[in-house]
Amino acid sequence: MTTDRRSFIKQAGLMLAAAPTLTAFAEPAKKRFFEISLAEWSLHKALFAKKITNLDFPVLARKEFGIRTVEYVNQFFKDKANDTAYLNELLKRCKDNGIKNHLIMIDGEGGLGETDQAKRNQAVDNHKKWVECAKYLGCQTIRVNAYGTSSGAEVARAAVEGLGKLGEFAQPLGINVIVENHGGYSSNGAWLTDVMKDINKPNVGTLPDFGNFCLRRGKDGCESEYDRYQGVEELMAFAKGVSAKTYNFDENGNCIETDYTRMMKIVKDSGFKGYVGIEYEGDKLDEYEGIKKTKALLERFK
Repeated sequence: MTTDRRSFIKQAGLMLAAAPTLTAFAEPAKKRFFEISLAEWSLHKALFAKKITNLDFPVLARKEFGIRTVEYVNQFFKDKANDTAYLNELLKRCKDNGIKNHLIMIDGEGGLGETDQAKRNQAVDNHKKWVECAKYLGCQTIRVNAYGTSSGAEVARAAVEGLGKLGEFAQPLGINVIVENHGGYSSNGAWLTDVMKDINKPNVGTLPDFGNFCLRRGKDGCESEYDRYQGVEELMAFAKGVSAKTYNFDENGNCIETDYTRMMKIVKDSGFKGYVGIEYEGDKLDEYEGIKKTKALLERFK
């Protein structure tokens, strides 16, 4: 670790130690077996349109939706991973609003399953600053991508190495490295499960997403899809978070694409006790209404 990185982590530790506790904002005891968080991607349209910024996100989570735990997307502060002034401002807004930082979703830093060793090693190095950023913000986890461009077996071997190296770097910092079913081989539950078994590290796991099981896309959309219920059941064995994807709702507030009663039973039966993150991606409702409907749907389950 470079001197700059050591200084970065040291400052993070001092700041977290000095920060007051959030007891005053603590949530009341819940009967649910899981807790609800909000994925920043649910607001991606507003963020890309610059109607809001990443700094606004934790405030909106609390004031608009009554949610106190958030999941960031690095795309919305991609040049700020080492910017302590920016991160301190974000931490201040979180502290002022009783927000817990849980996760950062990482895109655009390379595939950890690239079969070209140089590309894979570069991807590992590119992710290290986000591990350190997660530590600074008090997150537990980063979500990464395990994609690569070769046969399934070759990408799996590369992913075991790439994820394993990043997991080794992240472990002393207390950060989890998790893979979402996010297209291609990673949307094959059996493939990703085998990768996790081969890595066999306590801080490397999965983020089962209820909707990302497209194996092959064509010009008219998804041409081949893995069974989402089977996939989530397989991935729950290594889950360190869950992504509650929604698109559209019926008149009773049920998600049209996914049977949430069936899906949440799979999650519960796995013994999972962590965060289920709202990730609304529909286009029939505005993002704010879609988030509220997804939250109301999740709140049905105990």
